[in-house]
Amino acid sequence: MSDDFKRASILCLTRIIGKLNHGLVVTLHAFNFFSNGGVMKMKKYGVLVVDDSAFMRKIICDIIEASSQFYVAGRARNGIDAIEKVKRLKPDIVTLDIEMPELNGLDALKILMAEMPLPVVMLSSGAASTLEAFELGAVDFVVKSELLKENNEKEVEDFYKRLQVALNAKLPKILKEEERMSVPPQVESEPIRKSEVPIVQKKSPKDLIVIGSSTGGPTALQTIITKFPKSMPVPVVVVQHMPRGFTKALADRFNRLCNVRVKEVEHGEILEAGTVYVAPAGIQTGLQKNANGKYVANQRLTSHVETLFKPSIDVTLLSVYEDAKDKILAVILTGMGNDGLRGCREIKKMGGTVIAESEETCVVYGMPRAVFEAGLVDKKLPLQQIPDEILSYV
Repeated sequence: MSDDFKRASILCLTRIIGKLNHGLVVTLHAFNFFSNGGVMKMKKYGVLVVDDSAFMRKIICDIIEASSQFYVAGRARNGIDAIEKVKRLKPDIVTLDIEMPELNGLDALKILMAEMPLPVVMLSSGAASTLEAFELGAVDFVVKSELLKENNEKEVEDFYKRLQVALNAKLPKILKEEERMSVPPQVESEPIRKSEVPIVQKKSPKDLIVIGSSTGGPTALQTIITKFPKSMPVPVVVVQHMPRGFTKALADRFNRLCNVRVKEVEHGEILEAGTVYVAPAGIQTGLQKNANGKYVANQRLTSHVETLFKPSIDVTLLSVYEDAKDKILAVILTGMGNDGLRGCREIKKMGGTVIAESEETCVVYGMPRAVFEAGLVDKKLPLQQIPDEILSYV
């Protein structure tokens, strides 16, 4: 490629993009393109891999080095080593093991988020500690055992995707100590009394609430569900994207932290007011009304709805919109992708209501953006305002 051709090409590109806001940036990319013999060099992002197991560090590092988007910025064997290397190496993102000697992953995460916040993806081998990591500021997690599978191409691609999403994510709100550890007194169930619900301006009453969330969801859900009264007048169904084994731990944790009862929903279970039901991972949860007007959970491994997620927000919403008609409230929280879009579209046709979390508080403004840009959202609100808005419909 001749120098004259390079100069002419760059001049042409500069004129074309002269009217664009980011003309200079694009021109520089064009210069780099031609200066490298017509090969565009993409920016790669540095990952600090933290794990006390040398074997696991090698597995993770080999996976990262095989990517076109990431490189290994450094390796650390425990939390103390990780903090020192984050300060010195300044990686773009950290993958962080939880169980480590000297300083474990959770304690290291506290220090990192307080002193030098950056995107952290946890390498998890247990549900309870992973949920605590979300409260401390982790963006996402990957189950270690998934990366150790013999044919793990799908899991590796998912790992890359999670790293990319974490890079672009807004760092989640770190819950205060009293928000994380305070446990409301658990009292025996009483008849539901409307007077126990906080006084808010009432809207068209609903008899079912479905909340969908993905990346950043556990912390967002905790912010909302802890505001519900024990005598919540209608059942609430939560569909959170998670792997098997994690939704039960999520439900149990919320049940300890909340006044309202929280449990993982079971097949054939009749939904009752005063309870939040978490859809289990690994299967799909549908809802239908029985002859008595009660919603009943119907679970199956597959669905006619094409989706990558189990559980899927779309599957749940599409199963119930005809029965619920205008009595359903769908709430779409932080998360990547557009799960929930198809279900919300049908809900709106039947006169139902959709609330979406606003971009300012989303860790990932994906699912809420999808329903908002489709014109399906009745109200878009920051996370802190969503609990009162939900209660205004019950």
